[in-house]
Amino acid sequence: MLQRLAHVRNWIFDLDNTLYPASADLFRQVDAKMTAYIANRFAVDTAEAYRLQKSYFLGHGTTLAGLMTEQDVDPHEFLDFVHDVEMDVLEENAPLAAAIARLPGRKIVFTNGDGPYAGRVLERLGLSESFEAIHDIHAMDLIPKPQASAYAGLCAAFDLDPAQSLFADDMARNLAPAKAIGMTTVWVDNGSEQGHDADRAFIDYTTHDITHWLHDILEDQ
Repeated sequence: MLQRLAHVRNWIFDLDNTLYPASADLFRQVDAKMTAYIANRFAVDTAEAYRLQKSYFLGHGTTLAGLMTEQDVDPHEFLDFVHDVEMDVLEENAPLAAAIARLPGRKIVFTNGDGPYAGRVLERLGLSESFEAIHDIHAMDLIPKPQASAYAGLCAAFDLDPAQSLFADDMARNLAPAKAIGMTTVWVDNGSEQGHDADRAFIDYTTHDITHWLHDILEDQ
């Protein structure tokens, strides 16, 4: 393994658009469901619902966080609705499963989605046995990445030393709090929607494909 990654004992991965490519368009289904939820809940047209959705997303880290803060939306109702999507756009990724299996140490999924949805995604990708645990939005007490408490809660829940941990996410802004507490950061820059912050000083590595990146570092052993 790359010598500069020899310190990593905890491999932490975001789920959506990280463990599968954004081009799979699964999250587009979720995104459309969020717009539909807002349109139905507040009796607005699709354009206004989409505007509100993105305003909440950019202002609060996730659409759900904004809806909870500003509209007192029931998170369970929202998550059940938006995660009711078809998984047939995802394919089993045996090379990714093989690469994760070779990583030394612990492997954890850290997602702003919920556990049942994450489990369905992992099963479709052939990764159900690849991770020790899924740390989801409920484990974060519904306070999502990039809020600092989400990262502190993750480390406390699994007794992780941030200095021995690597975190990969497709949202660049979600990497800043990880870097702030000492984690090594990997940005999966595969076309996912980003926020307005152009600062990337907190990113240690950038890849367009997490499978290729993992195989690359493993081949350097």
